[in-house]
Amino acid sequence: MKNFLVLLLLFVIAGCEQKQELFIATTTSLDNSGLLEHIIPIFEEETGIEVNVVAVGTGAALQMGRDGDVDILLVHAKAQELEFIQEGHGEKRADIMYNDFIFVGPTKLETITLNDTLIYIYENEIPFYSRGDNSGTHIKELSLWENVGLDVSSFNDWYLETGQGMGSTINMSSLDRKYTFTDRGTYLSMVDSIDSVIAYQNTEALLNQ
Repeated sequence: MKNFLVLLLLFVIAGCEQKQELFIATTTSLDNSGLLEHIIPIFEEETGIEVNVVAVGTGAALQMGRDGDVDILLVHAKAQELEFIQEGHGEKRADIMYNDFIFVGPTKLETITLNDTLIYIYENEIPFYSRGDNSGTHIKELSLWENVGLDVSSFNDWYLETGQGMGSTINMSSLDRKYTFTDRGTYLSMVDSIDSVIAYQNTEALLNQ
């Protein structure tokens, strides 16, 4: 936690030395995790800079950066982030933290590998909620299906898009007894209030940074 705060502090001060108010666009996954509400008051006290946070999907956050509406982006879609920098919309990109992605649902899936899990869900038409919001999590999920040769546009109605943030999608999947793909941090922040378990996990294959 302290390491993250120091990294964020250095990153912010380097680019915003004269600012007394800071606008950050971040992901709903990070916002739902509860991390920011813990560290922002510490940051504000140590720097005197007021922090304003907007939580949206990664795609929307990157667009806010392109439009010049925010000072800093905290997102998790590396390819899109590098493109953002290469296009000249940002001055610096840095890795500052990570967690991993997991599948959650009403019961554990008895599959061994990530590819086996995806194919099992597809072949058995396991009810599944996708965020469908062009967020970093959604982009990652789509890439997983593509890696096993599957196109979600051809899926039947067992696969539905919520168009919502991570917290809302997890709540919907819990209430409707469906599976979904989430970052671990958001799931852990909600685990006591939902009826979903970790259905499949593979930290190495599903690193989220």
